Amino acid sequence: MVPQQKSSSMPFERYQAFKPVDLPDRTWPAQTITQAPRWLSTDLRDGNQALIEPMDPARKHEIFRLLVKMGYKEIEVGFPAASQTDFDFVRELIEGDLIPDDVQISVLTQAREDLIERTVQSLIGAKRSTVHLYNATAPTFRRVVFKVDKEACKDIAVEGTRHVVRFAEQYLGRTEYFGYQYSPEIFIDTELDFALEVCEAVMDVWNPGPGREIILNLPATVERATPNIYADQIEWMSRNLSRREHVVLSVHPHNDRGTGVASAELAVMGGADRVEGCLFGHGERTGNVCLVTLGLNLFSQGVDPKIDFSDIDEIRRTVEHCTQLPVAPRHPYGGDLVYTAFSGSHQDAIKKGFDDLNKRAAEAGVPVEEYPWDVPYLPIDPKDVGRNYEAVIRVNSQSGKGGVSYIMQRDHSLDLPRRLQIEFSQVIQQFTDTEGGEFPAGRIWEIFSKTYLADEGPVAVLAHRSSTGEDGTYTIEADARVDGEIRELKGTGNGPISAFADALTDVDVKVRVNDYVEHSMGEDGNARAAAYVEAEIDGRVVWGVGIHSNITTASLKAMCSAIGRV
Repeated sequence: MVPQQKSSSMPFERYQAFKPVDLPDRTWPAQTITQAPRWLSTDLRDGNQALIEPMDPARKHEIFRLLVKMGYKEIEVGFPAASQTDFDFVRELIEGDLIPDDVQISVLTQAREDLIERTVQSLIGAKRSTVHLYNATAPTFRRVVFKVDKEACKDIAVEGTRHVVRFAEQYLGRTEYFGYQYSPEIFIDTELDFALEVCEAVMDVWNPGPGREIILNLPATVERATPNIYADQIEWMSRNLSRREHVVLSVHPHNDRGTGVASAELAVMGGADRVEGCLFGHGERTGNVCLVTLGLNLFSQGVDPKIDFSDIDEIRRTVEHCTQLPVAPRHPYGGDLVYTAFSGSHQDAIKKGFDDLNKRAAEAGVPVEEYPWDVPYLPIDPKDVGRNYEAVIRVNSQSGKGGVSYIMQRDHSLDLPRRLQIEFSQVIQQFTDTEGGEFPAGRIWEIFSKTYLADEGPVAVLAHRSSTGEDGTYTIEADARVDGEIRELKGTGNGPISAFADALTDVDVKVRVNDYVEHSMGEDGNARAAAYVEAEIDGRVVWGVGIHSNITTASLKAMCSAIGRV
């Protein structure tokens, strides 16, 4: 019998499924996002108002500078009619000439005449600005919060728009550009035909046309539907709006269901031109959609996000400092652990992926950083967002040979043979099982050195001389310390390893060499060499390692290492 889920004790009957949109010929499922939408950062408004402690002016300026540096061209800077602090910040930006000529600031206002006037006054002197007006249109808000019918609700939006036009003419005169944005707030819960009716009435006042766009923002204020339904709503509105060529259709997803990113992406596929959100998803409750995730999702598909995320840690540090809230270690792209593998099988795949990438780039004759990225478990190259590879593989009790060998290669240029990888990972496993927790790279090297590179074993070569006879026979003479006594050993073979194995029979040490690997540990003339010997001694098969500037010396040290391990 397959185990069967039992009914929970939770009162699920209190909730109703979200009503789907009747759109049988929807087209968004077949769409692909091939270019970035317009972005608006609302970190300084929606993100700020949801903080435990709202940002002070210094932190607001720091966030604004960060957004400009990253490349955001539309930035909602505040709710100037809501507080003197927000009003003063907008004035500081304008009067201090801190807004680049190609950046458009936006300010939010409710649809009340006095608040609209105060909002427009905050923009005096701005070269490029937008007033963003909203009113709630959803049935529950009309009935419970504002106690208005549909006609009165629409009148609020229309009258508010008229006030914006009037006060803009009164206070702003001729500016380089003045824009208007309207949001039927709680759009996701508003009847689609009514949302369309209100937006059309607002457009009749604003009169969009060539050179005079209108931004219609359709918020998932509280995310209550699956992303496909939101996409249907956006596509339905996009199809039915008049003057569509002069409308910038904007979306403002929240993350209450944890699918804000999917909602935004599907909405763009459904016809949205613009996305509003916050860096790392700050905002009310579970937050606004995360602009970092959206931007780097595009990047991972080969689409230019038009935003610079090349120093993700500096972006994160600035946001954490200004918001006084941490970014989760598992937050996509920016968290501490998002490029890190602890699992042994994942580590092995990543190591092999890097090896393959380097090989293919070399064969193509291009730098590896220019070669198409394709490494298991890493959706993008961490270096492209300013990370190094030190955190890609970290070792704990769940790790295996791939992770350990990757760290040895990355930090010490030691390319361990596969069977040595297995042997050494078992050595490390004994320590991780005993000590627990994460195993830092320095501790791994300490154990490797004590296990394979110690010179206090029973046999140690102090000096050696070699020669090759006419018949190709290799002869080695070695001064060695054997059990504390200095001895001169002499043997012959077809190379240093076999000759030294023959010499060891003089001191009753019988070594059978199963495998031998060597490689340079660098490319310059002073590079050292690493030698690895798999040997059978007294019925036990072990590996030995030697490192020296002279490859023959490294080989003999590897033999001594194996003897010492037995």
